[in-house]
Amino acid sequence: MKNKITETKFKSALGIAGQLFIRVACLGVVILICPSASAQNLFVTGGNSIYEFTPTGVETTFASGLTGPGALAFDGAGNLFVADTDAGGIGSIYEFSPFGVRTTFATGLNYPSGLAFDMAGNLFVAEATAISKFTPAGVRTIFASGLNASVGLAVDSAGNLFVTDWGTGSGGYVYKFTSGGVRTIFASGFISPEGLAVDSAGNLFVLEGGDIDGLGAAIYKFTPAGRRHTFASPFQCIGPGLAIDSADNVFVPDWCTGDIHKFTPHAKESTFVSASNHATGSFLACQ
Repeated sequence: MKNKITETKFKSALGIAGQLFIRVACLGVVILICPSASAQNLFVTGGNSIYEFTPTGVETTFASGLTGPGALAFDGAGNLFVADTDAGGIGSIYEFSPFGVRTTFATGLNYPSGLAFDMAGNLFVAEATAISKFTPAGVRTIFASGLNASVGLAVDSAGNLFVTDWGTGSGGYVYKFTSGGVRTIFASGFISPEGLAVDSAGNLFVLEGGDIDGLGAAIYKFTPAGRRHTFASPFQCIGPGLAIDSADNVFVPDWCTGDIHKFTPHAKESTFVSASNHATGSFLACQ
């Protein structure tokens, strides 16, 4: 198990974004999504497929035939978008209708590791050192550049975009971008910040992956004003993503055990899925 963790955290010539992709590809990518207030189903990517779990944990296959599915996000119409990346880091974004019909939304992406929609239906994609923005019609522009290794994305109700970025020797950051692209540091002092999610009150949750041995792994909660609290810890093998459903329950996978942990808004923990074959490493998002 330590070898798997070492592979995950080691910064080789491929760069941090490449290593993050290798971690997910080797462990069997898992992405958790809570699509709507009523259903609260959990969507999980594993192998070359996307699986769907009901609130009671009943599993069905939603889609298959992908290469290396990663980040997931739902748009306002209930369509599921997935970043699918090959072994060379070249990614595509596919759109699935609520009935599982697949179309290609975008191609030629560079290690896409995070997806998030704003209220206008624009899709933001974390691509290693940059953030791309796609209009609902698929027109692409570069929203932000100059990052080191962007990983997780989340958008709040005011249209601010939050990004986790792994640093080079100085730790990781969470950046906040206004809708106009103005960047500020929202939080710093992380080791390897990964997944992001926003609850109904506008609190930002940050998954800290920890060091090479998983030490320091935790889930932090930030108020809209930036006050930081430890929501849950310690962990060893969580991430790289997390999801929050419409009831503000927090979901996070454990890629050592295969469990998917569920936390109530008051941080009471339970096991949502035990030893799932699909929960061995994941990005998470709720739409």
